[in-house]
Amino acid sequence: MSHLFCADLSREQEDPLGGSAAHAERNLLISWPRAKWTRNLRHASGMPDSLVRMLDAIAADGRRINLIHRREQAGDVHRVFLMPERRGFVVPREALEAFLTAWRSGATLAAWEEAPVERDLLLCCTHGKKDKCCAKYGYQTYKRLAEEVSTHELPFDVWESSHLGGCRFAASLILLSPVRKYGRITPQQALPFLQAEARGRRFLPGYRGDSHLTPAQQCAQLAALGHLSVPRHAPRLTLLEDSGSEYRRHQRWQWENQDGYGFLSITCETTTIRRVDTCADLDEGPTDSRVWRISELVEEDV
Repeated sequence: MSHLFCADLSREQEDPLGGSAAHAERNLLISWPRAKWTRNLRHASGMPDSLVRMLDAIAADGRRINLIHRREQAGDVHRVFLMPERRGFVVPREALEAFLTAWRSGATLAAWEEAPVERDLLLCCTHGKKDKCCAKYGYQTYKRLAEEVSTHELPFDVWESSHLGGCRFAASLILLSPVRKYGRITPQQALPFLQAEARGRRFLPGYRGDSHLTPAQQCAQLAALGHLSVPRHAPRLTLLEDSGSEYRRHQRWQWENQDGYGFLSITCETTTIRRVDTCADLDEGPTDSRVWRISELVEEDV
């Protein structure tokens, strides 16, 4: 193909962000030097086989594991985070398996535990061994995010991350916790994105939807936020009804803000686009993929 990056093709095909925000609620993050990451999101070269097996078992039990990195973090001392519990730990390399064993058995973790995590963790995928878009676009955005957080003293703890899903949306970001996923965040958008989230608002140009919603509900949620949001206030949205088929969903939402409340009737339908999900698929070329789009949005009389 003439395209070198799946993110470029996704953007040209108007591949929608809404409906792509699925992510596990329970997360385990372990700092590990990025140069050692393998293609697998939780494995690194130099990991003992016993640690690899333990991480795979934890993932099989339903806890998503990502490796994280930043330059100032010592390679032989690991920062470990449990989300949404908002617990943070400092664990020497030689104690990592003992720490994980203690955590899995419910034993005390006092020897490694820090104060509770107060700032949201902001992860930006830079996993170039998984997808070259994340190296090209992800690292540029990560650097700007870290700079802006430091310069403006914004309430986030920024890390590079292994694969977060949605390589074609690079730069791909996630805030924990609660889970909020973003895509196509450019370095120029870093500050407005951070300022919006610091005010408790979603940055709509890159927001992918709430992870606990279905793809069709995420599509409708983004449309509702775009329809109702004003510069200083964002509405609170509640899904009241959702019916229809696997190709067409009719939803009814209630919105509330400081001025009152109201209702929206939203219909979403699937359409087909030609896309590749990762750069590894570029040689084979795009395939048909179903995506959700808004076909109708109506404000109801109160």
